[in-house]
Amino acid sequence: MKKDRKDLLQGTLDLLILRTLQRGKQHGWGISQVIGFRSRETLNIKEGSLYPALHRLERQGWIESDWGLSENNRKAKYYKLTRAGRKQLEEETAYWDQFVSSVSLVLSV
Repeated sequence: MKKDRKDLLQGTLDLLILRTLQRGKQHGWGISQVIGFRSRETLNIKEGSLYPALHRLERQGWIESDWGLSENNRKAKYYKLTRAGRKQLEEETAYWDQFVSSVSLVLSV
């Protein structure tokens, strides 16, 4: 585990986005709403963090996007997981589980 704090935070957001998209495609605002809801409103992802992360994940080939209409009948960009994204989600989830376990061991002493 050689990630510095910035990488950890970035990687955590990536994991949250990938996990959210595992259930199906979603537009950016919807992704931030799902993360907020699932975290009982303790995680509020700002646009300035969300959209750069979405673009980065798309460049890496882990998600892809296309345009569609939102629930409000507005044009919106929808994101979905790719096969590579599903594999990355598995890897990131395993890393996260190991990380949380390791931190818990240290904190419980």
